[in-house]
Amino acid sequence: MIEHYRFGSFLVRRGVITLEDIVTARILQRKTNRVLGELAVGRGWLTLHDMLRILVIQEETKERFGVIAVRENLLTQNQVDALLQEQKDSYMPFGKALVKSCVISSETLVEQLQEYHKDKQ
Repeated sequence: MIEHYRFGSFLVRRGVITLEDIVTARILQRKTNRVLGELAVGRGWLTLHDMLRILVIQEETKERFGVIAVRENLLTQNQVDALLQEQKDSYMPFGKALVKSCVISSETLVEQLQEYHKDKQ
């Protein structure tokens, strides 16, 4: 059985992409895939101070951001649910980021994902 490794490493090992391509795709993901706190601040539901306060608590407790925000009465559960849906709707997976960055084609992505999943078995 082949040891587990990430899709990006798999593509580099196969010569499909470079390490620089991984960085490019990850930067695009970081710009696109926003965290809950950023989304809440963007909507005006939290201040930057509130977000940082939650993050400090999160570091100590390892609890989810939304759980802390509700417990601290900074967000309602409905607001957290709306933020989670927004986060889910705008999420860009690594493979899609590679395609959007013009690193690989959609067809190559599909082929390589199939090979990756075969190798993992």
